[in-house]
Amino acid sequence: MIYDTLANPEVVAKTITSLKSNGINAMVVKDGLEAKQRVLEMIPEGAEVFTMQSMTLKTLEIDKAINESGKYNSVRNQLMKLNRQTQSLQMQKMGAAPEYCVGSVNAITEDGKVVIASNTGSQLSAYVYGSAHVIWVVGTQKIVPDLDTALKRINDHVLPLESDRINKAYNLTTGSYVSKLLIITREISPTRLTLIFVPEVVGY
Repeated sequence: MIYDTLANPEVVAKTITSLKSNGINAMVVKDGLEAKQRVLEMIPEGAEVFTMQSMTLKTLEIDKAINESGKYNSVRNQLMKLNRQTQSLQMQKMGAAPEYCVGSVNAITEDGKVVIASNTGSQLSAYVYGSAHVIWVVGTQKIVPDLDTALKRINDHVLPLESDRINKAYNLTTGSYVSKLLIITREISPTRLTLIFVPEVVGY
């Protein structure tokens, strides 16, 4: 299976309907620029925002627009000022429950399940419960038929690419791991999770 092939409009529409029935707000926009605009429109100026590590956010420069604009209370900027050796607990607390968090996911099933893999798990607590507002920006190539295919996508496609990124960025040879896996099947607060589909191959 080719994991960087965009889903056709019918599949995208079906997936959006499924997500909404599972309590997850979902939409599709025209392109990456509109996705960026939608994200920024959803976050009030001065709000506390944590941008998760995401190739999608970097590609669309959403992280830059949030963390470098001065319009928002950037959690990532605050974390960069702290010492991980001596202030790790404070850093964990800050990242666990930001008012807003923005990121991406690794796969979405056509029946509306959202799947996120992580090595450290640093983004998962905010996604699961801690953040009052979660915004995901996702290329439609990440839509898959079912959960089995989602897990295969993560292990066969996402993990090798992330391992290569980690090795190059930090001069390592160990790569990354699927240490923790989050599967969201339903959200009980219909306004908490928003997923914005982009009909472009962004992220992996």
